[in-house]
Amino acid sequence: MRTKVIAGNWKMNGLKENVNEIVPIIELSKVVKTQVILFPPITLISRMISKAQGSALHIGAQDCHHDNKGPNTGDISAQMIKDLGAQYVIVGHSERREFHKETNAIIKKKILTAWQNKLTTILCVGENLDIAKKSITNEYIRQQLKGSLPANIDKQKLIIAYEPIWAIGTGKIPTLQQIKNVHNFIRSLLCEIYGKSVGQEIRIIYGGSLNKDNAAEIFEIKNVDGGLVGGASLTAKSFLPIIHALNTNGD
Repeated sequence: MRTKVIAGNWKMNGLKENVNEIVPIIELSKVVKTQVILFPPITLISRMISKAQGSALHIGAQDCHHDNKGPNTGDISAQMIKDLGAQYVIVGHSERREFHKETNAIIKKKILTAWQNKLTTILCVGENLDIAKKSITNEYIRQQLKGSLPANIDKQKLIIAYEPIWAIGTGKIPTLQQIKNVHNFIRSLLCEIYGKSVGQEIRIIYGGSLNKDNAAEIFEIKNVDGGLVGGASLTAKSFLPIIHALNTNGD
């Protein structure tokens, strides 16, 4: 059975004064069956790892470079992330794809270097509004997955996050049926590419304006194994109910 996972992406938010927001999350992570991961800005990773030490809360980085070292000013490598003590990294987020012009080929290299450094990756896929309106979401996601995933995958170190771009930070979300359709498609595609035994074990989570008000019904959908939360993960007050919703659904 796939372990449920909830991930909070702080994006470019958070100063050292905000680190204590994770204290109630640490306490909850000790008693829930759900796996809880936070992705703070790189400046807070060490502080959060220190504070979460001995708990079940995992800490990751929001991105990594596809090389372990080199003349890449401002970039952070998977090797550096591992050296900090983090265990996870997000790759292929829509903001990186759009604003940093990251291609599927680059994202594949990032996945490979992350795995080489024993980091678990959350691979983000999803369509913009124009693609959604043309009803070609599945075809687009097929291209993203086939172009971003290595031929040989480590199923234990891969999580797929479906994030419809038009829903991120907008308050708009797909219908429950739309989410169900896409997650079922991703599951079928993974089984088609890697075989049923592998495809059925990879976790698929949903992101895009996920919050305490809609989490419970989204987590009830088959093949939704958890969530990738943006703004609602910045405070314990808004994040804890989402963790509770997923943990309850896992019973």
